[in-house]
Amino acid sequence: MSIEIANESGVEVDTDAVLAVARHALDEMGVNPLAELSVLLVDIDYMTELNHRWMGGDGPTDVLAFPMDEGSVDHGPGESPSGGEPALLGDIVLCPEVAAKQAVTAGHAPADELHLLTVHGVLHLLGYDHAEPEEEREMFSLQDRLLASWRAARNR
Repeated sequence: MSIEIANESGVEVDTDAVLAVARHALDEMGVNPLAELSVLLVDIDYMTELNHRWMGGDGPTDVLAFPMDEGSVDHGPGESPSGGEPALLGDIVLCPEVAAKQAVTAGHAPADELHLLTVHGVLHLLGYDHAEPEEEREMFSLQDRLLASWRAARNR
């Protein structure tokens, strides 16, 4: 699994943990091991620009997911995408400053919020959404399970 990460946020982030939780989520979801993912951490100004340009939103958001190759994400662990080429899952863009503010409201550490948002972004890349109540229950339940199993594995 190839995961590239770039921290352009100006905020100190444990990028190894972000990579680890992304890898865990992808592994648990049975995503092809040849898959490629990009994670970009950005500042509030750039996230505001991205949110406006791509989502029509005002102000910054916490996470954006940009799927690249939707046809490749359904391959199981032993299957290769057509032609043996790596599946380009897409990009996850995180804003640590927004995550830190949300962490205060949620009552947990900013790192925990970033881990949650990373898993949330991975699930969006895999086609999950939360626009409808039933979709939201499914996605958030899966998100909670993935985070719990990652934390349990990490604390062994």
